[in-house]
Amino acid sequence: MGKIHSINVSKAKGVPKSRAEKAILLKDLGIEGDAHAAPGIRQVSLLDIESIRVQMADSRAKGATVEIRPGVYAENITTEGLDLAALKIGDRLKAGSKAVLRISKIGKECHSHCAIYHQVGDCIMPRKGIFAEVIESGEIAAGDSLEKI
Repeated sequence: MGKIHSINVSKAKGVPKSRAEKAILLKDLGIEGDAHAAPGIRQVSLLDIESIRVQMADSRAKGATVEIRPGVYAENITTEGLDLAALKIGDRLKAGSKAVLRISKIGKECHSHCAIYHQVGDCIMPRKGIFAEVIESGEIAAGDSLEKI
């Protein structure tokens, strides 16, 4: 079992997301009010804080000036303590007390490299990020449990 480290949303695509203390996951859509909310297999994106911390250390070691923090990879949910790499397509996660996500895609294609890639020489989202569909709506908040069911 893990937890939701942070929830990240944006009103526009192509920009880092800002932290939100809570959000509503809408069935078959994603996070209410987020620019990426839409039907399909990439309704919600997840990335673990442990991988972000490794890239933060790498960027400092390389003298990069890009800010690395939750949301900068455009992930909706930054997780903590849950092994995302062990998840398979079709696995389900309970988020908070009610919402349920189904893993629908692992990794992503980068069509143009982001600022992190250009300054550090690597970006973790294509390898470490996962995507999910919302199959049961519910409110989530930073600190809520996130567990495979």
